[in-house]
Amino acid sequence: MEIEVRDSNGTLLKEGDTVTVIKDLKVRGSSGIIKRGTTVKNIKLTDDPEEIEGKVEKQQMVLKACFLKKA
Repeated sequence: MEIEVRDSNGTLLKEGDTVTVIKDLKVRGSSGIIKRGTTVKNIKLTDDPEEIEGKVEKQQMVLKACFLKKA
């Protein structure tokens, strides 16, 4: 069974999609911030329907889908 991951607008996301961050996010375990409007290309789906994996500024991160929209 395939897991359905949806962005903040309810759009279905799939492997390889490009998404945009819709609000500034604090990076856990760091003093960094992911700015609103940051593009994350070539996402990967995880086992959790609320999370995706992607590279942000050359670093692999897990992001909550509710803070993303499909680009």
